[in-house]
Amino acid sequence: MFDGLTGKLETVFRQLRGRGVLTEAEIQEGLRGIRMALLEADVHFQVVKDLVDEVRSRALGQEVSQSLLPGQQVVKIVHEALCRILGGQTAKIALAPVPPTLIMLVGLQGSGKTTTAGKLAHHYRGKGKRVLLVPADVRRPAAIEQLQTLGGQIGVPVYATREGDDPVAACRQAAEQARRTGSEVVVLDTAGRLHIDEPLMDELRRIRTATAPHETLLVVDAMTGQEAVRIAQAFHAALDLSGVILTKLDGDARGGAALSMAAVVGRPIKLVGVGEKAEALEPFHPERMASRILGMGDVLTLIEKAEAAITREEATRLAGKIRGDGFTLEDFRDQLRQMKKLGSIESLLGMIPGMQSLAGRMKGGGPVQVDDREVVRIEAIINSMTAEERRNHTVMNGRRRLRIARGSGTSVQEVNRVVKQFVEAKTLMKRLAGNPRRAGRLFS
Repeated sequence: MFDGLTGKLETVFRQLRGRGVLTEAEIQEGLRGIRMALLEADVHFQVVKDLVDEVRSRALGQEVSQSLLPGQQVVKIVHEALCRILGGQTAKIALAPVPPTLIMLVGLQGSGKTTTAGKLAHHYRGKGKRVLLVPADVRRPAAIEQLQTLGGQIGVPVYATREGDDPVAACRQAAEQARRTGSEVVVLDTAGRLHIDEPLMDELRRIRTATAPHETLLVVDAMTGQEAVRIAQAFHAALDLSGVILTKLDGDARGGAALSMAAVVGRPIKLVGVGEKAEALEPFHPERMASRILGMGDVLTLIEKAEAAITREEATRLAGKIRGDGFTLEDFRDQLRQMKKLGSIESLLGMIPGMQSLAGRMKGGGPVQVDDREVVRIEAIINSMTAEERRNHTVMNGRRRLRIARGSGTSVQEVNRVVKQFVEAKTLMKRLAGNPRRAGRLFS
C-alpha cells in the first residue's frame, strides 16, 4: 500500500538528508515536492494545504535551523503532521459496558460491508465473545445467503431474515434476541445502493433510531480515493457516523482516502481491510501508518502479527530443534505456512524499516514487487517429497529429485534451489541460535 507516495516522498527526503545545512530555498523546494507527491496520491487539496503550511511554519523556524541533522528534523516534522491528519490517536471500537454491543455497518453497494461484517464477527469470536450477525440487506439478491455462508465458515450464528422482510423490524428483533440469549456483539449488515439516495438514508436512519447502535461505521473502498471522502461526508451528514472502516487498503497504492478521511470528515478511521481472509482486518494506528508512508516501516504491527500467529510453545520447540540440528524440511514448510498467516511477503517487507527502498534499489528502481506464488511452489515441492526425504534431505539423489519435480509440477532446478535455500536457512538459524549478539547485529 502507498507504494507510489512512499517512493516520491523518499526521493524528496533523500535530497534533504544529503545537506548539512538547509537554506530557505531548499526547504521550499522540498515542500513543493511533498505537495506534488500528496496531490498525485489523490489527497484532498485542503488537507495538502494544511499539512504543507504546518511543515513550512515549523521547518523555517529555529526547530530546523538549529538542528545538527536538519534533513532528519524535516522528516520528523512531516511525520508528526501526517500523524495529526490521520487522526492522531488510535480509535478503537468501544464495547458497551452492558452487552450486547450493537455495531451498525453502512455504505454503498460493493464497498465490502458483508465481507467486513464477517471479519468483525471473526475478530470478536477470536476474543471469546458471543457474536450474532444480522443480514439487514433484504433486497439485494443473495445478500442474506452470502452472510449465512460467511457465518458458517467462521462459526458465528446468523439471525434469520428473509428477502422482503422489513429491515427495521428485523434489526430491532435481532437486538432483542441478542439481549435474551446473551450475545455480546451484534453486527448489523445494512443495505447499500450503487449511489447515495434519500430512500437508503431514510431506511438507515430508521434502523438507527430503532436499535440505538453503539457504533455506526461507514465501510468504504479506499481505492476510490477522493470519491471515498465525498461518500463519507454524505453518510456522516445523514447519520452522524462514529467512525470509518477502509477496505482494500492493501491495493491502494496512492493513499488519498486514508490521508484525507479523518481530516475532512472529522471521524476516525477505526479499522482497515488488508486482504480477503477473515483475519485481514486490522486496527488503524495513525502513527504507524505515517511511519509506513514515510518508508520507516511498522515493526510493532509486524511483531503483533507474529505473536498472533506463532505461540511461545511453538517458538521454543523450533529453537530447540535448531540448536539440536533437528530442523527438517517439514519444519521449513511449517515456517512458510506460519509466514503466510502474517500476510503477503510484500506487505511484510513494507513493515521492516528501509527494506522496501533497499530492495527497490537492488532491483534498480521503485518499490519491489514480490511474487507470493513462490512460497506456494516451495510448499508444493516439499509436499511432493516422501516423509523420509523431508526428514533427511541428504537421501535425495537425481532420480528422487526428478520424481519430486514431476509430482509438484516444477523442474529439477527448482527442486535443487529449494533444497539449497533450506540448507542455507538451517545454517544461518543455527548460527544465530548459538550467537544472540550476532542476531542483534543483523537487525541493528
